[in-house]
Amino acid sequence: MQRVEETIGSILNQPWVSLLARIALTSAFWLSGLSKALDFSSAIAEIRGLAGIEPAALIAILVIATQIVGSLLVISGGRWTWIGAGLLAGFTTFATLLAHSWWTKTGVDRIRDFNAFFEHLGLVGGFILAAILPSRERRSNPI
Repeated sequence: MQRVEETIGSILNQPWVSLLARIALTSAFWLSGLSKALDFSSAIAEIRGLAGIEPAALIAILVIATQIVGSLLVISGGRWTWIGAGLLAGFTTFATLLAHSWWTKTGVDRIRDFNAFFEHLGLVGGFILAAILPSRERRSNPI
């Protein structure tokens, strides 16, 4: 068992694994941001569709910027990762409360939104970890 733990630990300590994990964690956000930027009229329609939020164009620009910039900061894994993680965690929390209010639904819609709500809560936890880990790594490996 010791050998398996050492092997797994060796793999997890490779820099590319951390990079791949940060890319995977943010993939839904940077892909969504790029998609919205490439089809801005649909992004505006999506914003309006969520409780008629206005000014939809400005909100869409802010969402795109948050998704892309937040993702890039998390993917970078540098000193500013916590800002990107905070942006994406805050955005995810707000969007999840707005779009997946399972407590107001019944039947299959309630089940679907309940699952989506807690999946998104898991992403928020992932972003919190993404914010914590770089500072711990800097403390344990001072330059």
